[in-house]
Amino acid sequence: MPTKREREYYRMGYEDGVDAMGGRPTRPTQVSASQAVTESYYRGELPEVSGFPRKKKRKLSAWNKFVRANSKKKIYQYANGKLKLKKMGIAFRKKRR
Repeated sequence: MPTKREREYYRMGYEDGVDAMGGRPTRPTQVSASQAVTESYYRGELPEVSGFPRKKKRKLSAWNKFVRANSKKKIYQYANGKLKLKKMGIAFRKKRR
């Protein structure tokens, strides 16, 4: 858990970066320590910075596709719901490509 000082340093750096990108208009740079470190401030009251392009999602690998397709099958699940990854790995290597 970060300390109050670490949270304040992070906030100051974030604000400097947003201001450098031309994001938020008219935000005071000097904030007292009591104002800076409040839980409500870190829960999302910061305005969203628009103009940043979203990253494209990476394609799933063949293993990820196999796990996604077979993770709900009973033969690959223990009684407690965890996956039998060793058995899935063997089946994945045996499948035709």
